[in-house]
Amino acid sequence: MNLVLNTQLSVCLLAIVASVFTGCDKALPVADSSSAKPAVEASGKAITVAIDDSPYVTVIGPGPDAQTQAQEALITAESGDIIEFAEGTFEITSTLSLDGFSNITIRGAGMDKTILDFTGQQKGSGGEGLIVKSDKFTIEDLTIQNTPGDSIKVTDSQGVTFRRIRTWWSNGPDEKNGAYGIYPVMCSDVLIEHCVAECASDAGIYVGQTKRVIIRHNRAERNVAGIEIENTIGADAYENEATNNTAGILIFSLPGLQQKNGSHTRVFNNQLYDNNHVNFAHEGAMVATVPAGTGLMIMANDYVEVFGNNIHGNQTANCAIVSFFAAERKFDDPLYDPYPEAIHIHDNRFSKGGENPEGLFARIFADSKSLPVPDIVTDGVVNQEKMVEGELPDELATSIVNNGEATFVNLGLAAMFEGGSPQISNDISAFLGKREPLPPVTIPGVK
Repeated sequence: MNLVLNTQLSVCLLAIVASVFTGCDKALPVADSSSAKPAVEASGKAITVAIDDSPYVTVIGPGPDAQTQAQEALITAESGDIIEFAEGTFEITSTLSLDGFSNITIRGAGMDKTILDFTGQQKGSGGEGLIVKSDKFTIEDLTIQNTPGDSIKVTDSQGVTFRRIRTWWSNGPDEKNGAYGIYPVMCSDVLIEHCVAECASDAGIYVGQTKRVIIRHNRAERNVAGIEIENTIGADAYENEATNNTAGILIFSLPGLQQKNGSHTRVFNNQLYDNNHVNFAHEGAMVATVPAGTGLMIMANDYVEVFGNNIHGNQTANCAIVSFFAAERKFDDPLYDPYPEAIHIHDNRFSKGGENPEGLFARIFADSKSLPVPDIVTDGVVNQEKMVEGELPDELATSIVNNGEATFVNLGLAAMFEGGSPQISNDISAFLGKREPLPPVTIPGVK
């Protein structure tokens, strides 16, 4: 059905059009078909609407033809088009894909009103729910659930927005769930806001090998990692809530990736609490090494500023700053830097953590019979080649200041990795240097 409305039609007629996709197959009169864009071929439930130079809006209603209509709309989309899923549940049995077009919006009627359900997705028909390669791409106001693989994967794209999206698996936390919920990788200028991510077997919200990211006002619950920022340059994560994950927020740099060490990340004004869920990651995955009870972990990342956060009740450690060596894995990447440098932890609120640690920390503190694990933990492993008179230069040193009554420990793991025992110390004096605040991340068009 083709439908083009010109400016002579009243606003009231738009309301009539909105009601058509809910089940009416009768076409409204076409004002001027000469400029109409072909609509999705369907049984009267996909409607394309345009007003003069406004974007075309293809509206898809629930039903047996919805999947075909949706994929055809994604294939035929042109710059500026909007693909809208109406209110209802859509049963999708294979991956939906968008590739090569720019400035496309996919939207629903609301996070709790439009549900794309991949429970019946066929084996061999793709693991992702939605896979996208598209600049200036926006997805908003819908839920994606029960994908065999990742919920939404966006690759090699610039200017990506996820807004009011929920990704989850209705069977609860399970290693058979997809690895990632919201998953932009090798992208730039990414905004993730007001989203909910649950039950991913790796990370609910993951950003990898990306430049300029803002992650704000989201909730991550019952994932292995609530939010993971990996090998990314320039990220702001603020006013998020992460609870009942294995780990609340991970700021990682890992070897063997195209974009090397991540840097310049700010983590501020977040609520990271009670992240004690058993780790249900796939065996062999990097996050499978993360101990349950981790609030915030910074691994091998540089120039990270953490401030204004409320971090409590994480039973391995509220905040950990570690080298890649703490993962107890080998690597073979000559361009990789395994040391965290220029870390700034200040003006946070910590409480009630470290009472039941797991993993490496549990082994160390079980031997020392000294619990709880302090709020802020560093492994104390530094790059000896960068030392000047026995210390890191000021521009690379870690600063831990103004965190109220937070407790601190330097595990001194360098000695352990060389075959000795950890050199545990609670002396924070070497970590009281001043650091300048990092600049905010800016994305064109985002306030």
